[in-house]
Order: sequence, then C-alpha cells, then structure tokens
Amino acid sequence: MASILPVAGGRAAWRSLRSSLAERRGLIAAAIALQMAASGAGLVGPQLLERIINSSSALTDASIDRTALLFTAALVVQTLCTAGARACGALTGEYVLARLRERFITTVLALPIGIVERAGTGDLMTRASTDVDDMSQAVRRGLPELLVAGVTGVLAIAALVVTAPILGLVVVPVIPPLLLATRWYLRRARPAYQQQAAAEAVVNSDLQETVNAARTIESLRLGPRRIAQTDDDIRGWIALERRTLRLRTIFFGSCEAAYIVPLVLCLLFGGLLAMNGQLSIGAVAAAALYTQQLVSPVDTLLAWQDEVQLASASLARVVGVSEVPPAETTERVPSDRRLVADRVHFAYNEDADVLHGIDLSPQVGARLAVVGPSGAGKSTLALLLAGVHAPRTGAVQVGGVEPHLLPPDRLRREVALVTQEHHLFACSLRDNLRLARPDAGDDQLLAVLETVDAMPAVLRLPAGLDTIIGSGGASISPGLAQQIAVARLLLADPHTLVLDEATSLLDSRAARHLERSVAVLLEGRTVIAISHRLHAAHDAEMVVVVEDGRISEHGTHADLIRAGGAYAELWNTWRQDA
Repeated sequence: MASILPVAGGRAAWRSLRSSLAERRGLIAAAIALQMAASGAGLVGPQLLERIINSSSALTDASIDRTALLFTAALVVQTLCTAGARACGALTGEYVLARLRERFITTVLALPIGIVERAGTGDLMTRASTDVDDMSQAVRRGLPELLVAGVTGVLAIAALVVTAPILGLVVVPVIPPLLLATRWYLRRARPAYQQQAAAEAVVNSDLQETVNAARTIESLRLGPRRIAQTDDDIRGWIALERRTLRLRTIFFGSCEAAYIVPLVLCLLFGGLLAMNGQLSIGAVAAAALYTQQLVSPVDTLLAWQDEVQLASASLARVVGVSEVPPAETTERVPSDRRLVADRVHFAYNEDADVLHGIDLSPQVGARLAVVGPSGAGKSTLALLLAGVHAPRTGAVQVGGVEPHLLPPDRLRREVALVTQEHHLFACSLRDNLRLARPDAGDDQLLAVLETVDAMPAVLRLPAGLDTIIGSGGASISPGLAQQIAVARLLLADPHTLVLDEATSLLDSRAARHLERSVAVLLEGRTVIAISHRLHAAHDAEMVVVVEDGRISEHGTHADLIRAGGAYAELWNTWRQDA
C-alpha cells in the first residue's frame, strides 16, 4: 500500500490549516464573540431559576412577568447570536476549504510529470476526491460546531464554579478518564485512518485499471483473476474499516458513562449540602442545570473526534502532495534544435533497466521512425526524449540542455509529446484548441482543423467551435479527439515533435491521410514517430528498430529491407496483415 506521493506530518498539516485560518481572523473573532454572547445568554436561565426558588415566598405577578420577560429575551439573544456564530464559522470553513482546494490543485498541476506517471491515478484521484470530501464535512460543519461547543463548555464550567464553587469539583473526577480515553483513541485513530485511506486508494486504482482495460481483460479471460484481486483489496479495506469502527466503539462507549456521573454527583452532594444549610436549593438546581449543559458541548467535542481524525488523516494526505520535491530546473536556454540521446539507460525499478545504452542523434528537421515489437521500450524512449523522465545513466539533451531540467513552459516550446492518450476538457472546442495558443483566432483554429482533416466532423457538431465537448458535452469519436490533440500540437508549434502512436485510434486509411495532411506543417521540424504502422517508417529519412530496450538496427527503409533483419521481418508481417 506504499505510495510514491508522501503523507504530511501532523505539524505540516496543522501549519497549512493554520495559515488558511489566519487569513480570516476577523470572521473567527466575530464567531467567538457571538458565541460568547450566546453562551452568556444561555446561562441566564439557571440564574433566574435559582432566584425563583430562593425567593419563592416573595414572588408576585409582576416579578414572575419580569422573570419570564428576561428569560424570553435571553432565549432570543442566544438564538440570534448562535445563528450568527454558526454563520461566521460556516463562512470561515468554506473559505478554508476553498483555499485548501486551490492550493491542492495548484500543487498537483506543478508536480513533475514523471512523478505523476509513476504514482498513477488511483492515489492522486483519492486525495483529490475522497480526502477532500472528508475534509469538507469537518471544515464546513465541524469547525463551527467545535467552536460553539468549546465556548459553551468553558462558560458553563465558569458559571458552575461561580454559582457553587464546591459543586464545581464534581467535574474533576470525570476529566482524567476522559483525557486518558481521548489520548488512547488519538494515538491509534490517526494512523488507522491513514491506512484506511491508503487501502481505499488501492481499491480505486485497481477498479480504474480494470475498467480502462475491460476489453483486454475480457479477451484474455482475466475477469476471475481481476475479481479475485479486487475482492482481496476490498477485504483489506474492510478490515481497516472494522479497525476504526472498533476504536470508535471503545472510545465512545467509555465516554458515554462519563456524561451522567457529574450530574449524579452534583445532585447527591448538592442535596447533602442543602440539607445541612451550606447551600441553597436554588443554587443546587442552578448547578445541576449548568452540569447538564456541559453534556451537549462535551458530546459534540467527542462526537466530532471521529470526524476530526478522519479529516486530519485526509488533510495530511492532501497537504502531503506539496511535500513532493520540486522538479530540478535550469535557467540555461538550448543553443540549437538538436535532440541527442547518448548511452541512455533507464529503469522504472532500480533493479531492472527498460532501456539499455540507447544512442540517437536525428538530424534537425528530419523524420525519425522508431519501430519494434510491443513491449520493446519505444514508449519509454518517447517519454525520455520529451523530458518526462530523466535517464538513469547517460544523457538526453536538446541544444545541450537536458529537457527534463527545462521549465515546463520552456520545454514544450522546444519538444512536444503526443501520445495515444489524450484529454478533452469540459469546455468549448474553441477553448480546447486555445489551450495550446490562447491568442489564436478562429481563422487559425479552422485552418489547423482543416490541416488535420477534422473539418467534416467539426461541421457536424451542433454549434461548431462553440460546441461543448469533454465530460458531459457533445459526443466525440475517438478519432476526432485524436485529431484535436494533433491540432493542439500544431498550434503549440514546437521545433521537435515526439509522436507516440499519435494516430493509433484512426483506421489505417484515415491515419495515412492525416499524416500526409500534416506533412507540410512538419516541414523543417524534427519528428520522432513511434508507431506500429510501418508506413510511417517507409516515409522517414531514418528508421530505428528497438528490441528488448536496445537498438538492434538503424538505417533507411530501403537499406533495412535489403539487410533482411528484424525490420524486414516486421515489414513483411505488417504488409501481410495490412
């Protein structure tokens, strides 16, 4: 269940929360002041009851009316101030949650691409969805509830001590067991909830992989195996859920008994003192009410312990993303457009290299085709050439600078990568295209769509460039989505293009037509095309064959066909299947 993405320590998580709270000091101060006023008004009732009991023989209709009026006024003030305090607390919670989300999104977008690739989507999506939702409940509701409970509890204890100091001691016997139970719970709850969240991330990751690879799983009859794997993951998750449930059961069960003890002691000793004339009956009654008033805030504090622990674990996971070391960058500017790979070795895991001693030096403006069997390491090589990963040994350089050290905005002006995976954002087609060039006019957008042969499909869209696509928008075929991805690449206008199966979702004829259409715009650019469709190799100035992470052959298409080696075998097989 280990994750590449770190989990923040308690201090770091608290610092992040505290910095957000500090930005709303005024709202917090207003909430505290309003709640103090509300709690003070709530203390009026027991005082009026004490006065009525102690002076019952001297009560008149006028005094009863005044008492009722005072009680009603106190109740109105308490209601209004409590509502105001909760509103201020809720506004503070919404702001804090918004700030945490903004920081999380900003941090995620700044993560090194290599880290995102290695971490996968399961853990990251769990932090962005489940963990943020868990925090949302605690911040929106828990923050104002805890504020109200804390202020109310402190003032109730103060009123109890002022009314009957000796009865204030009845609270003391309950404090040590509550503190011990809380300490026992807190020491175990935080790591338990973090493990539970990590287990949930594993379940989400496996489910996402299963859904994405549904066709492969079905074709290879791997369904029972994936179901068994998912069942094992869910069983582990349930075991951790049961562990946290057991902790809650023990903790809350031990605390429930503490609620009744102070009231029983107050009535018992208060009655004895009243019988001995050491305390008035009115004071005993008021003290009993103040003791009873402690139950609600204490119950709230304990009830929110569970949510707070869950939110604390989630906060640590969300804040932990910011502890990913920033990508090392350089201020150097590439001196030219030459892309070179020199004796490159690369491994996803330390004990197993995927690439072994790769040497590439395509001519500037030339088209280089990289071919080979599936699993040979072609896509990994594309990621290194595009600066997504850094080689374990050796060097990849563009204009004398390692591409993975360039700032992202600078890197994509030099080298751009288009893969068979692409994303359409939930906005208009126009805005999707302008991601590559915000200042592009409609004429440019239509021209580039024409270039990638997407105009027939675009004209069928209900609102043309204004059509909303992406999640929840108009249905877009995989082929059109890939054409849009290539169109964005052309708008970005880098000098070196790495195309990793960029036309794989198009049929052979459409792919061939698209590649011929963009050939004019590729003029003068270095193109490294990785494809299982070997017509791309036929048109390239140079062909490189990758097998088992090594370059086994290189040369022109004609030379490699004459050599009769691995490329010739691939070409003959592809021609027969085409």
